[in-house]
Amino acid sequence: MQTKVFKPDQLAAAAAELAAGELVAFPTETVYGLGADATNETAVKKVYQAKGRPSDNPLIVHVADVATVKKYVADFPTTAEKLTQAFWPGSLTIILPLQPNAFSKTVTGGLNTAAFRNPRNQVTLDLIKQLGRPIVGPSANTSGKPSPTLAEHVLHDLAGKIAGVVDDGPTGVGLESTVIDLSTTTPTILRPGAVTKEDIEAVIGSINADHHKVKADEVPKAPGMKYKHYAPNAQVYMTAATDFKAAAAWAREQGEPFGLLATDQVLAEFSALAPAYRFSLGDSIVTASQHLFDGLRHYDQLPEVKLILAEEFPAQGLGVAYMNRLAKSAGQQHFTKSEQ
Repeated sequence: MQTKVFKPDQLAAAAAELAAGELVAFPTETVYGLGADATNETAVKKVYQAKGRPSDNPLIVHVADVATVKKYVADFPTTAEKLTQAFWPGSLTIILPLQPNAFSKTVTGGLNTAAFRNPRNQVTLDLIKQLGRPIVGPSANTSGKPSPTLAEHVLHDLAGKIAGVVDDGPTGVGLESTVIDLSTTTPTILRPGAVTKEDIEAVIGSINADHHKVKADEVPKAPGMKYKHYAPNAQVYMTAATDFKAAAAWAREQGEPFGLLATDQVLAEFSALAPAYRFSLGDSIVTASQHLFDGLRHYDQLPEVKLILAEEFPAQGLGVAYMNRLAKSAGQQHFTKSEQ
């Protein structure tokens, strides 16, 4: 299969592929998603096959408006009304109980809930409207690898496996959406993102934000809770900004090329290192979040790099989501000065 690249003015052709049961990757403000008609079980099964994704990992359903969600759910509580008014379109995914047989078990992972999102990207909203049905949209990458923030990332992983990708340039946020479960007694964040705990509590009051993992025999309600995620080929070590000199000295002792993934302030101390081994995260947690996955993918293009030293940020605000993704990409590995 030849994977087509659709421009934003070619949405009719992209929608036709989706209507025919094919897969088309699409842009959002977070990462690129892998789209299939959410009402076509055969098409949805192709998503799992293309990604190599476990079948009990549920898919997020992308919609063009709140009215579409209400067609499928058993209950749309006041908390959902408040959150959608405050954050949709945007980087918040909401889990709600479904009406019987609203979607196939392939979409829901066998659960009686589904995760809905209204993305803040006009191109994709128009694509959904042209199709006339919601689309599932996990990240458009090989399962377990860093999520795609450029159409080129999608093509790297999925060229020849999907019908097309709509190229709308780089994503803005760079980290997947916040996922909040409203099917529980207390609203619970299952995956942190750009919409923070503090943002949500300002709208609906106290929530639970500590449930980011599930047991081996438990079906996850949201992506990113159970399986290995965001991992490049090289081993990543989370590294404090003040420890980079010591970490680089330790990495040199390992005798293999290593890469840095850090802010400009940190990288300024390593001007002697080849530019290919210095990937900038910019100058703030916002730019770091935008470029984290791009940086991890950069080093996948350099097979000689076996170690990546990636800068840590305080787990506050957007930093909670950044550190959630970085920790998973590193397999929870931190550089400590005891490594020396």
